[in-house]
Amino acid sequence: MAPLRCSAQEAAALIRPVDTIGMGLGPANPHAFLAALSARDDFEDLTLGGALVLGLFDVFSKPTVHYRSGFFGPAERFYAATGANVELVPAGFRQFGRILELMAPRVMVAQASVPDEHGTVSLSLHYGATADALRAAGRDPERVLMIETSPHLPVTRALEGYDNTLDLSEIDVLIEADEQPFVLAEVPTSDIDEQIALHALELIEDGSTLQTGIGSIPTMVATKLAEGSKGGFGIHSEMLTDGIMRLHKAGKVTNDAKGIFEGVSVTTFALGSAELYEWLDHNDEVAFAPVSVVNDPTIISDNVNFVSINGAISVDLYGQIVADCIDGRQISGVGGHEDFVSGAELGVDDCSLVCLESTIELNGERRSRIQPVLPAGSVVSTPRHHTGVIVTEFGAADLAGLTVTERAQALAEIAHPDFRDELRSAAERLGRP
Repeated sequence: MAPLRCSAQEAAALIRPVDTIGMGLGPANPHAFLAALSARDDFEDLTLGGALVLGLFDVFSKPTVHYRSGFFGPAERFYAATGANVELVPAGFRQFGRILELMAPRVMVAQASVPDEHGTVSLSLHYGATADALRAAGRDPERVLMIETSPHLPVTRALEGYDNTLDLSEIDVLIEADEQPFVLAEVPTSDIDEQIALHALELIEDGSTLQTGIGSIPTMVATKLAEGSKGGFGIHSEMLTDGIMRLHKAGKVTNDAKGIFEGVSVTTFALGSAELYEWLDHNDEVAFAPVSVVNDPTIISDNVNFVSINGAISVDLYGQIVADCIDGRQISGVGGHEDFVSGAELGVDDCSLVCLESTIELNGERRSRIQPVLPAGSVVSTPRHHTGVIVTEFGAADLAGLTVTERAQALAEIAHPDFRDELRSAAERLGRP
């Protein structure tokens, strides 16, 4: 059956005063639909489930609207700080699908490319954990599947054996919109970022398979690799970034020695510049797959010479990593951080690089990001037994195979010099009765 074709305002009018809506992460968000929801003031109890909303929409600030988020970005932090009903659902990216099943939203919504000549739409920039949830809503006569289309969204390919398209017959409501995909501004880099990137580059060999996370340092590492002499890289990365695009354009990506999924760069979502989205359109060098595949640590470990490059907020001398909270305030989420760190530590030839500046300025006070022990109330994103290499502007500490005392000593040596004596003393006491 053909879907109902309508505007975002008409689709928003189909939402009940008491209702539940499920969405995907970031690039899956239907912006015209969210803007239309924001114009309504008659909600009695509306619950939205999603993650990393890209932009500000007044619907999230309404007192009768509750937003359950699996990952905080600037929008979630803003609304939480202003007293809106925004709460984190702690989970890794691979768990988002199950959380949607538990939530059982009456309405599922996502954005996609405009229908092609075969009557299918591409899920475009996001495969993630929601494709099955979208199809399940479309099959259920008691539920509604809404898809917001835009001619500006790229058509992307799926990894062989998977499908990132929907047939029009699966869709209940087709929202015809004209939204531009969200452009992620690159975070300005510093001299310290460059020093960290140079230390990381020393640990990456020709032919490595790479994963890069969000943030200035992973992007700088990829950019430096694009400008340098190393090459023959493979890509297996949760997020496809401008840095990875630059590697491709520089001819540094071959994907011919990964050991798994050879011939394509594998990802589950893309977020970056308008240039990135244009490059992805009908680009057979990149294949999108479900997060259950891309972020599976056992699959990650099947890649040859795998190197994971991510950021963090702080680490203690045990090697416990905090990547999503500062002083109890939610900054981001677990996402795929632990999946890639743990996947990289399964292979002898693999490594995870967790990169961070040695200090941070908080409330006018400079603190060491490498701490003797984590303060009370800290939330550990990645446990110590998964942690591989920690990189600061002062060097790299490979913790694999080290004792509790040895890893503490190694971390103290890459801390800021102003904090090293304190950390060295703490390292001597760590792990002892």
